[in-house]
Amino acid sequence: MTMSPPGPHGVKDAYCLLNFGDSITTDHISPAGSIHKDSPAARYLMERGVDRRDFNSYGSRHGNEEVMARSTVANIRIVNKLLGGEVGPKTIHISIGEKLSVFDASMRYKSEGHDTIILAGAEYGSGSSRDWAAKGPKLLGVKAVIAKSFERIHRSNLVGMGIIPLCFKAGEDAETLGLTGHERYNIDLPSNAFYNMSSET
Repeated sequence: MTMSPPGPHGVKDAYCLLNFGDSITTDHISPAGSIHKDSPAARYLMERGVDRRDFNSYGSRHGNEEVMARSTVANIRIVNKLLGGEVGPKTIHISIGEKLSVFDASMRYKSEGHDTIILAGAEYGSGSSRDWAAKGPKLLGVKAVIAKSFERIHRSNLVGMGIIPLCFKAGEDAETLGLTGHERYNIDLPSNAFYNMSSET
């Protein structure tokens, strides 16, 4: 351990975990509602002897990081472009082409040693301020979010978790650049990158 903080991490050959459109809210990213019976969080609780009637809500389990990691992007109304507009908390594990829950796909990428990123449109992270909307993606291994724009507080929360928030140039987005989410992504950062991100007004 040194007296100086480590330099900024880059992103190497990352897969896209999720490809979103505009107005993805903190409730999409970290829902507070009831725990769906077929969700990774429900599976985790049942494996530990919790009866379904005692699941309660994601919001009531904020102190349990295992449940909260599994709640990330578990909103049943989420739309992921990797699934061609299908509604629900699923994604495609790109290298194997298999549809999995967001949590299961992210854990598989982590076990394989792969970084992941999220593509998004405008107003990513809008809505009520929820720290788990940044903590959750961190636990899933997300290294960066590339969006048209960010809600200010959520952007700061991402930086606080060490997740890189990047904006497309004005007039550009994933679609205009022909990005489908099936590409591999590399991000190189200058040495003062996180200082500049955290001090931006």
